Amino acid sequence: MPLESEELTVNVGDGTVSAAYARPSDAWASMVVAHGAGSGMEHPFLTGFTDAMNDGGVATWRFNFPYREAGKKFPDRAPAAIAAWRAVMFAAEDNAGGVPVWACGKSFGGRMASMAVAEGMQAAGLVFLGYPLHPPGKPDKLRDEHMYGLTLPMLFLQGTRDPFALPGELEPVAERIGPNAVVERIEGGNHTFEVAGNKRPQDVIGASLAAPVLEFLRAHTPGR
Repeated sequence: MPLESEELTVNVGDGTVSAAYARPSDAWASMVVAHGAGSGMEHPFLTGFTDAMNDGGVATWRFNFPYREAGKKFPDRAPAAIAAWRAVMFAAEDNAGGVPVWACGKSFGGRMASMAVAEGMQAAGLVFLGYPLHPPGKPDKLRDEHMYGLTLPMLFLQGTRDPFALPGELEPVAERIGPNAVVERIEGGNHTFEVAGNKRPQDVIGASLAAPVLEFLRAHTPGR
């Protein structure tokens, strides 16, 4: 049975955003998970992923960016998104109980997490569920400059059919970042990790990504 999430609100500037917090009794790590540009925190992909992370002993936070909270479709500009990340990470750290707190995001959410870290936000590490390295078909418009110099552990989970970062495009970026950055490819996956010929519900797809993430977290958590 999935853990019941506690519904919360987090102050961000003059407003608030919704959040959902779930903590297993044996939590050894905590993870804040942000949604992608076209969905909110209740998307089955995210709930499936966080439920599976809870099963692995990781407390989770999901939250909405301000634009989603306001019912808008166009994503926030970076300053507003980074402010939301900072606020939720502060809340997560305050409730962590001494365990490390990681930052994770689907596409836009992960990119904004990395930008927040580049601007000083503290995190035990970063996990990207489909990093949008460049717009589809525009491999010359890279979104990578802010990551060079970051030394915290970074896991890029990326489908082999993801037009935002095809095989051979993200790997050189990770190599340039350094040995702390790892790319793991999901065979046949597109940007939402759907695999042709293997139709699965979104929550099942999200849950399937928890195993490599948990393995990465354990490898970078003393005593695990």
